Amino acid sequence: MLLAAAFAISSVATASTKPTESETNFTQEIKELLKKPSFKIEDEIEASVTFTLNDEGEIVVLSVNSDSDVIKGYIKNRLNYQKIEAKPRTGVKFYTMPVRVVAS
Repeated sequence: MLLAAAFAISSVATASTKPTESETNFTQEIKELLKKPSFKIEDEIEASVTFTLNDEGEIVVLSVNSDSDVIKGYIKNRLNYQKIEAKPRTGVKFYTMPVRVVAS
């Protein structure tokens, strides 16, 4: 039992939470796609975007959770079927990313 506890603690302690370079590039590409909305934002708006990547490396937006219908449409229009170069961690099929749109 003590050995199992030691193994569990060492596994957690050695797990890396620092993003890899490809994950950082992946996030940067998505930020670039969402820059400069064509409408005025008066308050900060938060959303949660769930998406996947198809075989061609294109983003397929599955859902956008936000109180603002304008932001939902904006995110879907800007991200859906946009090809990205950076590849995130392999084996992951669905991604959820928080998005914060700040007042302009």
